[in-house]
Amino acid sequence: MKNEHTAHYVSNRVLKINVGFLLSDGPGHSRDMTFDVPTVRVSDDVMLQYLRGDLRISRTKEGLLLQGSFTAGIEDECSRCLEDVKRTLAFDIEELVAYPTPVGTEFSVSDDGILDLAPLVRAEALIEASRTVLCRADCKGLCPECGTNLNHETCHCHEDDIDPRMAKLKQLLKSSD
Repeated sequence: MKNEHTAHYVSNRVLKINVGFLLSDGPGHSRDMTFDVPTVRVSDDVMLQYLRGDLRISRTKEGLLLQGSFTAGIEDECSRCLEDVKRTLAFDIEELVAYPTPVGTEFSVSDDGILDLAPLVRAEALIEASRTVLCRADCKGLCPECGTNLNHETCHCHEDDIDPRMAKLKQLLKSSD
């Protein structure tokens, strides 16, 4: 994911949720939440153009069960020509966050009852973004010799590179035109 420095994003604090009330309510209680967050820097390496979705947090005897569906926008680059591409990621979250939190777990609830969704959203977004993307289905990519974007220009690197055994065939093709 592109790591552009932009001054117009909200802090990832919007992904920190106070769940203390659910922890004290005991098993069987749940809370539904809707997210519609503008550009947010989830971590140093993940910037989302938006994050939208619904999340249900349910208290179980083991901790908190998180279940939700999200869409997020990212800026990426084409796998063939490296042009900028805006993408929409769709991912589901289903995670059991143990409480009290065992030492060494990545997803946890702090002692003050704050659940930080940023690591979980980051992990899911990175998994979803790891799939290759093309700027368009017929992307021609870059010339491996000179780096010319073949979608915009024609390079002349390989015009004279022909196997001598095929030279006669090339002459025949030219004479038939």
